[in-house]
Amino acid sequence: MSVYPEAAKRLLTFINASPTPFHAVQNAAIRLESAGFRKIRETDDWDLQPRGKYYYTRNQTCLIAFTTPSNWRPGTGVSIVATHIDSPNLRVRPVSKKSNLGYLQVGIETYGGGIWHSWFDRDLSLAGRVIVVQRDGAFRSKLLKIDRPLLRIPSLAIHLDRNVNDSFKFNQESEFIPIFGLVESEMNDVKVQGASAPSIQVKHHPALLLVLAEELSVAPEEIHDFELHLYDTQPSVLGGVSNEFIFSPRLDNQFSSYCAVEAIATHAENPSFKESVGNVNCVALFNHEEIGSVSTTGAESSLIPSLLQRLSPEPALYSQSVSRSFVVSADMGHAVHPNYSSKHEENHRPIINGGMVIKTNAKQRYASDAISTFLFRKLVERRGGKVQEFEVRNDMSCGSTVGPMLSKIGLRTVDVGNAMLSMHSIRETGGSYDVQHAVDAFSSFFDGFAELDRDLLID
Repeated sequence: MSVYPEAAKRLLTFINASPTPFHAVQNAAIRLESAGFRKIRETDDWDLQPRGKYYYTRNQTCLIAFTTPSNWRPGTGVSIVATHIDSPNLRVRPVSKKSNLGYLQVGIETYGGGIWHSWFDRDLSLAGRVIVVQRDGAFRSKLLKIDRPLLRIPSLAIHLDRNVNDSFKFNQESEFIPIFGLVESEMNDVKVQGASAPSIQVKHHPALLLVLAEELSVAPEEIHDFELHLYDTQPSVLGGVSNEFIFSPRLDNQFSSYCAVEAIATHAENPSFKESVGNVNCVALFNHEEIGSVSTTGAESSLIPSLLQRLSPEPALYSQSVSRSFVVSADMGHAVHPNYSSKHEENHRPIINGGMVIKTNAKQRYASDAISTFLFRKLVERRGGKVQEFEVRNDMSCGSTVGPMLSKIGLRTVDVGNAMLSMHSIRETGGSYDVQHAVDAFSSFFDGFAELDRDLLID
């Protein structure tokens, strides 16, 4: 059995530690700080200097990191790798307390366009953030990841539904509710005390609050609110006869997000960084792409315009910076499926581990055009890589990415990704060698875009 690439091993570690966007942002920040990045805050004045390494977060669910070249000044372009870190999943409702026929249940809401039948009969647990009160009366948001299985959405036995293999259908509101335990297990539950007790105990099972409190080493009455996501406790692994596959949750789009962070961190760790010239290099990890990006932390928020304005405050310099900037919108792509090959246009069939995929759509669901495609292809080829092409069939609708949203600012954009199967399933399939392909492509972008762009004459 062949040895899988080291980059794939590190991706598995990242995904297994990041069941939610909260955790993905935290783990990205840890990697950046190990490379010398300094955290700044949007609420502060920024004293930016050439050869700087900076990052900031917003609401614990998105992250911007950037480096300034040795010749940095306002008006400099920004080379951005833009990804998203949210994935379709199930989320605990604000009032989750349910029970039926002796079972404790937890009310959930679907998030994004998941393949929901893949969530049945999985060992599910909870992760997210919890608002707790501290001894000094201040409130703090603490991250939570419960490693043991807590919930399950059981399927109906075939003996009670003989047609299940012909047409499996279910009601997402009434037949898709996880079980959490048996009612009798809550008879001796702890009673929540304090001012917040009536509200929170009415909203959620006391047994659930006790589990959260024990995990966080706080008293149940110290919990004031939370945002919890369900996740599959089965870890990401390598698979296939030669370890060529990654079997994992959340490849869309923690795969691209990890590779972007790794590329900019490695770029900043290189001794040549202190002498680098050209553009500001940047990675943007957005939230809420799976539901349209319209939020304070999505790609349609103020995150990128605000960054550009703070780097180039004067209107003329801002316009120059936009014209010199470029976005690589990185989101996973659809590999041709061996059992459903007719779902792909016959000349646009990307394969797993076949290199970066350039996505094109004439209706601008992807923002790629001939210029941006040319630039990205050249940068990939400089590292010895290759690209594949994807365009959807005329009789099928096309998905979209953060790319078109960012292109509206005036930023030149190319939409790319890596080929995968089972997108939006609870367990997806990607390529172990494509991890390094993506890191190399983004690294080449950071190292060489500004120089290549100067050699391209358009307007």
